[in-house]
Parts: sequence; C-alpha cells; structure tokens
Amino acid sequence: MSEQGERTPARQPQRRKQVLLRLDPLIHDALARWADDELRSANAQIEFLLRKALSEAGRLPRGAGAIPRRGRPPKEPPAGEPRGKGEPPAGEPPTGEPPRGPGPGGG
Repeated sequence: MSEQGERTPARQPQRRKQVLLRLDPLIHDALARWADDELRSANAQIEFLLRKALSEAGRLPRGAGAIPRRGRPPKEPPAGEPRGKGEPPAGEPPTGEPPRGPGPGGG
C-alpha cells in the first residue's frame, strides 16, 4: 500500500475487445458457411481473416497473442506411457496421410 492507504490495482489479464460489426446479409451468410467449412465460429473466422490480412500487410502488432484455442485439448498419453503401435508422435499425421492445415482458431 502507498502512503495514502491506496491500493495499486492488480494488473488485469488483457481482455478481448467486443465490436459491433454491421455486414451485408449475403456477406455474413458466405462468411458463416466458410467458417462452418473450417470448423470455426463466424467470429473466429473474422478474427482469423483480419490477422491474416494484417500479417500479410506487415501490420500485425508484435505483442498480438495467438488466437485462443477453444474446445477440448488434444489427447496425449500420460508422461512415460508408450504410444500405441504405429501411432505417430503427438501432433503428427498418421503415415500415408498428408499434413492437415491449421485447426479451428489456428492460423
């Protein structure tokens, strides 16, 4: 506490901004279909596209954190437990399958 008895507020984790966005209904429908194809929400798809555009334009801030991952975490065997026979290391596609693109919310 300071001399005047005031408490310094604890630093709050960075909160996500909420923005009201008005879109043409046809644009929203197309965006929602695209998001559904990539297993994302429309909101996550908008953020993904904005981050991609900012990055390509060289305008993505250095301090911008990654898009928060949603949903269930990936399954991994407990430490020290062997993987099943022929099972690839965590995060790698099974043999014979091409690598998949970024998952939901990834970029």
